[in-house]
Amino acid sequence: MLGMVLAPAQLTGRNYLISMVAKTFKLLPIYSVDVPDKKISISFDATWGSERTQKILDILDKHQVKTTFFLVNIWLKDYPDMARLIAKKGHEIGMHSTTHPHFTQLSEGQMEQELKDNFQMIQEITGQKPVLFRPPFGDYNNTVIRTIDNLGFKTIQWSVDSLDWKDLSAEQIQERVLNKIKPGAIVLFHNDGKNTPEALDPILTTLEKEGYKIVPISELLLKGDYYIDYAGVQRNK
Repeated sequence: MLGMVLAPAQLTGRNYLISMVAKTFKLLPIYSVDVPDKKISISFDATWGSERTQKILDILDKHQVKTTFFLVNIWLKDYPDMARLIAKKGHEIGMHSTTHPHFTQLSEGQMEQELKDNFQMIQEITGQKPVLFRPPFGDYNNTVIRTIDNLGFKTIQWSVDSLDWKDLSAEQIQERVLNKIKPGAIVLFHNDGKNTPEALDPILTTLEKEGYKIVPISELLLKGDYYIDYAGVQRNK
């Protein structure tokens, strides 16, 4: 309804109100998912370095967990073998742009080029055809969301931020993540956070004890008819 253009004869009651707010209606990416069971997703953004990536992959193997890695081209160019290994181990690859710009500062054409080049490099290196996109810096507006949708991709944010890029201690990261976890959560880590590996192992152990199942983001998302509510929660219609 919010995307409809209403004729004058239709501008009555609630329709009139909707037509008035449509211009300022905010489109949202998916921050989390409304699920009935204890299922969550863990994700890693790769934009710098790879010193700790192997250790992270080993920890994920130890816990038999599959996750989603969002890769940017400037990282892929430096670490193509690691990208191939991530994919070989069964983790989902998502797009994170070509040059890691603020998307709200780009034209629609520039956004499309960032995504197309990112998609192409991911496919060439890993063999995967990504369907998810995470905007660099979590930066978006209506034009960004609409452009990504028009390209057939889903825009993904996060509901739990580990802040591992701030070099928090492993204990601080654990506390942040475990205190905010709930069914349907999407957790943000980085592949080369200073203390991410040391935090990840106990986090996964605790989540397992609490009965959580961890899946790639595409497996967490709802299929069919859904909507994204005011808080960015994906819900069934």
